[in-house]
Amino acid sequence: MPARLLFLADTHVPRRARALPDAVWDAVARADVVFHAGDWVCEDLLDELQVRAAQLVGVYGNNDGAALRARLPEVARVELEGIRFAMVHETGPARGRVARADGQSPDADVLVFGHSHIPWDTTSPGGLRLLNPGSPTDRRRQAFCTYLTAVADAGRLRDVDLVAPGRA
Repeated sequence: MPARLLFLADTHVPRRARALPDAVWDAVARADVVFHAGDWVCEDLLDELQVRAAQLVGVYGNNDGAALRARLPEVARVELEGIRFAMVHETGPARGRVARADGQSPDADVLVFGHSHIPWDTTSPGGLRLLNPGSPTDRRRQAFCTYLTAVADAGRLRDVDLVAPGRA
């Protein structure tokens, strides 16, 4: 049965935003699985997502303190609908990222990452799909805050959509 996915990263609550935007909470309610690629900053957001998400997969980021690091792994791996996902906060500099990811995630079909706040969707020569949802709360030098949605269906990741909730 197809699974609706939501990809988040770099929420930085409450430093960059007091809370997630309502549009993100609406997406959480519609998702079968929510991925968060680190930089939560606050345990309260992890607690709330654990309650509100049907299933949550998370990792810690470089801005997450000891309490979050005690509750979350550095790397998460999960298989959904025949798709092998790996998730980590940082993948290093953009230059060489695709080649590094291919070498570091040979057992994954999709690598989800954060850190840069820059949305990214590419496929490596080895077939690894790399996804960065950007940030739904801290756009940095991007035009809009963003997150990603997708559907995992019988071994295929389809309907990958970059959503900019604040965009008019």
